[in-house]
Amino acid sequence: MDNQLCIVLDFGGQYNQLIARRVRECGVYCEILNYRTPIEEIRKRNPMGIIFTGGPNSVYDEESPHISGEIFELGIPILGICYGCQLMAYTLGGEVSAAPVSEYGKTETYYDKSCVLFGAVENMPDSAVSWMSHTDYISRLPEGFAVTAHTKDCPTAAMANKEKRLYAVQFHPEVNHTEYGSDMINSFLKNVCGFSGDWVMDNFIEKTVAELREKIGDKKVVLGLSGGVDSSVAAGLLSRAVGKQLTCVFVDQGLMRKDEGDFVEETFTRLFDMNFVRVNCQKQFLEKLRGVTDPERKRVIIGEEFFKVFWDKVREEADGGFFAQGTIYPDRIESGKGKESGNGSTAVIKTHHNQVKMPDDIKFDGVIEPLGDLFKDEVRRVGEMLGIPRELVWRQPFPGPGLGVRIIGEITEEKIKILQEADAVFRDEIRKSGIEDQLKQFFAVLPDVRTVGVMGDHRTYDHLIAIRAITTDDFMTADWARIPYDVLARVSNRLTNEVEHVNRVVYDITSKPPGTVEWE
Repeated sequence: MDNQLCIVLDFGGQYNQLIARRVRECGVYCEILNYRTPIEEIRKRNPMGIIFTGGPNSVYDEESPHISGEIFELGIPILGICYGCQLMAYTLGGEVSAAPVSEYGKTETYYDKSCVLFGAVENMPDSAVSWMSHTDYISRLPEGFAVTAHTKDCPTAAMANKEKRLYAVQFHPEVNHTEYGSDMINSFLKNVCGFSGDWVMDNFIEKTVAELREKIGDKKVVLGLSGGVDSSVAAGLLSRAVGKQLTCVFVDQGLMRKDEGDFVEETFTRLFDMNFVRVNCQKQFLEKLRGVTDPERKRVIIGEEFFKVFWDKVREEADGGFFAQGTIYPDRIESGKGKESGNGSTAVIKTHHNQVKMPDDIKFDGVIEPLGDLFKDEVRRVGEMLGIPRELVWRQPFPGPGLGVRIIGEITEEKIKILQEADAVFRDEIRKSGIEDQLKQFFAVLPDVRTVGVMGDHRTYDHLIAIRAITTDDFMTADWARIPYDVLARVSNRLTNEVEHVNRVVYDITSKPPGTVEWE
């Protein structure tokens, strides 16, 4: 990567990826590294700026993440956020103590606009709302620092050492709740670090296609295509690069949404030059799932069977060459396999479906991850530029086990059909209502609950359908969507009239927390 680099040092903050996304939105390429990354390795990467993330710990706890004071002697501008702010103060000789009053949520914050972080922001007021989340505070500044922001209860909401280009904020500028937060980050990057903003997506396709052609040459490539955003965009790039040298294996386990398998096949055989291999195996999956009701057990069975089917088909198609994955940057971070894991210290948050070990008997010349440096929003932009249909590019998050985790209890062919039809009706009405873009995710659930109903002059005892719709910025928290009553009424009417074996509809009005987005 030959772009100017900003490093985000992660101290366990929940917003580490959000910070990186905000940096990239400013046109600056950045990578997330673990705080244990050796100082010498950071120096070799030649970053123009460093950002410390937040974290759940107290800096005066010996077990908490710390960093050598040597990093402040590199001459590289640093911005500390929340825990990163306190860590900067503590490491440089200041004092951090338990706060007399903890601050959480939206907090009126007063800014010193002689500080470039705030003063260079267009139309920045003297005070605005910031998002706070801290129980400790800086009780004594390190030498050479000045207070640049405060709140009613926090005397040091921001501090700066202009001479050494060290800046820190107690609040979270990366979240949308902080007014002018993104502008503050942009001011640090452009006015303090001197970034030119050379990270643009316009030439990404041309550059990546050229690199893929050079690496692949005349060899073959096999890609697992799920129909999701990441694998679809990876397929589009590889197809443009090597055409028929690419084989995409699409496993349809029968747990996708209504007609989705046909849509994926039609799209890729029409738009791209590739070998498209579809494996229809619903009966095989249902046999393995017979009688299973425990949600975790269902997930394990579906995952294991998927990879068995997939690798069996790959064995038929593989003949040397390369194996391609739709891995994106957050996958590499969460699976502990990114560039930042070189020192072996990155914790594995979760193992992603596209970050797993292939069987020992399958041999490839290498693995290709054309999207490995991108975040999801950047992947979507590439997909749009490739001409992939909006339905795929802006596809909502869909669980790996598919409808298998939206059917509570045993999975049967009859239940799959009921849920597919119900989900299709719900999605159709949301599209017609014009509120689709306001919702981050919406879907139907079959809770395996039967209720008494009346249809015509007859008593029924049939299925209940639950519908779920949420709004969220980051999926860490979510609120149930306030869908207009008239839309809900049309959904309910259509579900009970058009979908066989459905006689009741309920709307899930649970936020996250205490609930989760999915039911299982």
